Amino acid sequence: MNLEQAREKLAKYGQEHVLSYYDELSEDKKKALLDQIDSLDLSVLTLCDHREQLAKKGEITPLAAMQLDEIEKHREEYEAIGTAAIKDGKIGAVLLAGGMGTRLGSDDPKGMYDIGITKPMYIFERLIHNLTEVVEKTGTYISLFVMTSDKNHDKTTAFFKANDYFGYDPSYVTFFKQEMAPAADYNGKIYMEDKDKMSTSPNGNGGWFLSMERSGVLDLIHKRGIEWLNVFAVDNVLQRIADPVFIGATLAKKCAVGSKVVKKAAPDEKVGVMCLEDGKPSIVEYYELTDDLMNAKDQKGDPAYNFGVILNYLFQVSGLEEIAKTSLPLHIVEKKIPYMDEQGNYIKPEEPNGYKFESLVLDMIHMMDNCLPFEVVREKEFAPIKNRTGKDSVESARELLKQNGVCL
Repeated sequence: MNLEQAREKLAKYGQEHVLSYYDELSEDKKKALLDQIDSLDLSVLTLCDHREQLAKKGEITPLAAMQLDEIEKHREEYEAIGTAAIKDGKIGAVLLAGGMGTRLGSDDPKGMYDIGITKPMYIFERLIHNLTEVVEKTGTYISLFVMTSDKNHDKTTAFFKANDYFGYDPSYVTFFKQEMAPAADYNGKIYMEDKDKMSTSPNGNGGWFLSMERSGVLDLIHKRGIEWLNVFAVDNVLQRIADPVFIGATLAKKCAVGSKVVKKAAPDEKVGVMCLEDGKPSIVEYYELTDDLMNAKDQKGDPAYNFGVILNYLFQVSGLEEIAKTSLPLHIVEKKIPYMDEQGNYIKPEEPNGYKFESLVLDMIHMMDNCLPFEVVREKEFAPIKNRTGKDSVESARELLKQNGVCL
């Protein structure tokens, strides 16, 4: 993209200020800015004008989960199906690791955070260990695709290499970058991070498959004959990855997607819950649950919306390719966005000061015909690390790891 084309693109969306310092830049920085303008989808900025309409939900009704007693009854059958799929090379795993450890007080990628007590124990290390357990049990390596971002790619790849991939065969590990979206103030104007760089953020946990496709990773998936992808978040250090029982149950029930869920600890727990929206699988966020929904009962007299998602999903690749042909809905999220002020000072705000634009996994699920909510034992598979202390923290995760016999 040349300067004239950049000016034309920016003018279309009222973002001419992005080039305010262009004449001061070195040739390399000029090129970097033009490349960034070329790569970003600025049309998302128009959503600021009607953001209230974006969050509207359809009719919410319950979606029954496969619960622990039923899973236990068919465990051998499901495990055999899942193990066969793994041995046939049909299963891949996708680690969503585009974020930083900011809330943990770290400037490094979140997966590099050390949760050890008597020895180093990194979040990435725990996740690789969990995946390695399945590799050892099935005698088959599982292709692992690690999604990074512009902000953490170099550090993440160097960290894996420096730690010898935590014993995992590096030929089965592929890194790819998540696509970025612009970050704007409340008037829809893009923040500048520096004179040569717009402020951006990863495009949400729903952007992973499109990022795979555009980075060429999907070609490798086809080449290896992978038909299912187990997608999981970086921050749950207890989760089972490529779990044969979960895979087998999803395949046996002929579902397009499976979702691991846990029974809610309380009716108002801050987790998204599985449901049907206008008859199709979906997730309703905790803040969208009305009192009526929160108090609704199923036929057994149990809470009807009782199973929270833990961001561990099994998607069929062919289904993902179908929905990739359309556009995922975008969500506007209020966030604290670091920026450069008019005097050229770098500001890290204490309060939210603008919008980021994200696509979400829940919309991918809603575009599928059916979904299997698959219950797991909370204390054995759900130890999220979102904060340094308190609830869902490094402290609480350490306690759960100890309960599960992990030496820290």
